Amino acid sequence: MHKSIKYFPGLSALRFFAAYLVLMHHTETIRKKNGLFNLEELSLFKNGSTAVSFFFVLSGFLISYLLLKEDKEHGDISVRGFYWRRVVRIWPLYFLLVIIGLLLVPLALNIIGFNYDMPYTIAQTWWMYLLFLPFSVNILFGSSLLEPLWSIGVEEWFYIIWAPLMKFFRHHMLRLFWLIIFIKTVLIVGFKFVDIVPGSALDNIYQIIDTLKFEAMAIGGIGAYYVFYGDKPFANWKIFTPSIQLLGFVLITWRLAFHWELVKAGGLLGQLSDLLFNTPVLSNLILYLLFLWLILNISLNPKSWIKLDIKWLNSLGDISYGIYMYQMLVIFGVILLFKNTLHSLAPFISTLIFYGLITAGVLAISYASKFWFEDKFLKLKGKVK
Repeated sequence: MHKSIKYFPGLSALRFFAAYLVLMHHTETIRKKNGLFNLEELSLFKNGSTAVSFFFVLSGFLISYLLLKEDKEHGDISVRGFYWRRVVRIWPLYFLLVIIGLLLVPLALNIIGFNYDMPYTIAQTWWMYLLFLPFSVNILFGSSLLEPLWSIGVEEWFYIIWAPLMKFFRHHMLRLFWLIIFIKTVLIVGFKFVDIVPGSALDNIYQIIDTLKFEAMAIGGIGAYYVFYGDKPFANWKIFTPSIQLLGFVLITWRLAFHWELVKAGGLLGQLSDLLFNTPVLSNLILYLLFLWLILNISLNPKSWIKLDIKWLNSLGDISYGIYMYQMLVIFGVILLFKNTLHSLAPFISTLIFYGLITAGVLAISYASKFWFEDKFLKLKGKVK
């Protein structure tokens, strides 16, 4: 019944919202670092990693559905074709940002005499970026202009292993997804019983394992499996009832907008918020399941309370990759050019101007990048089968 879906309405809008949550998070941490008025302590502005988790679940859902569909229609999965489609979509912008962040920005800042110390050298990190290990750069050297690239590295390694695994386990895909979740959970729980010295090799290994959120992708894959093989109309799915919608939207809003304030306030709600969203391992799984429910409800439920399949939101979703990738450069540029002016303004005005400049800059660059750079490569998508 659901084996030939070509379009999941509303997901482009969700991509944009997630990318903008990451932008808000980075904006406030950088404003704080530069001594500007900031909203960094508010829950709504602390959702960078949470939004990235959404991207992981979404990738797992969409990629798994497409591979299930390919297997059904062609009797096999073309790993080479899958890799090529990911290459032309991800690599051009990824390596462009690596060149800009590692070479061009430091060179330009040196020319204008701006004192900016990179936390690492090109010699130390070039091979990590080449092998899609930017998360290792963050772990070893801390944050930088290329910090957002860590999740692209996670996505790339997910793509590298996912298509071959689904091809090999094509008759046991659901078991594969559950096995990945089980293995990741056992590994993380096991590390909790080990005395890890911060900064040690074992600590780095733990951080890498924790960073590779393949369990989030697997949860997305489980959703894709049940959508693909489901035999009931979506309107009859029990997870789309009004009571479940109320619970789902309340929990997601709670986590995104009020969680940290409730934890600080204490009391019963604070304890409950802490239990739901701060419990090791369990809270991540809860969050991934909430995001999977959101993806399914927005894109498949004909009676969803929220409709996001809107032209202008879809347009913003189309450039969400660029928004995510260029944001740090734009935020840094605004700080570089307007820091002193922003210092002199009232907090409210400073915030409005800051977000206005960043939003306009990121959107302009992302649209230009999409239509004048990224789309040139996307035209090559069908060259390999």
